[in-house]
Amino acid sequence: MTHSHGHGHHHHHTLAPSGQGTVMLNIGGDIGALIIDTPGHLHGHEIEVSPVGTPGERTHAAVRARYVRGGVTFCVVLDALPRGRYLIWQEGDDPLAEIEVRGGAVAEFTWPATAVPSRTLLSV
Repeated sequence: MTHSHGHGHHHHHTLAPSGQGTVMLNIGGDIGALIIDTPGHLHGHEIEVSPVGTPGERTHAAVRARYVRGGVTFCVVLDALPRGRYLIWQEGDDPLAEIEVRGGAVAEFTWPATAVPSRTLLSV
């Protein structure tokens, strides 16, 4: 067996930022995901969520830029979440919202422009 090289089968992958729909999510069965769309000024901040029943068990993720047709969006992607109801936390003791995450599905929430995340900007 000889393998010939250089017959146009090379694919050049660019390390461009991910476009909409290219994020691979770990979901399925009882596992879902939550995407929180945020205003651009929250880029780099971390947003916390927790199961409704155990508000102390918080998971957090950073707001990242994603490039889409027509511009850029900012969002937090939390995947591998067991299905259930989750609290989305803002600054202070009151959760901003409660959202249902279903197994094998992606829940979406839009962060209000006036709300402040409970965690500060990531130190880079």
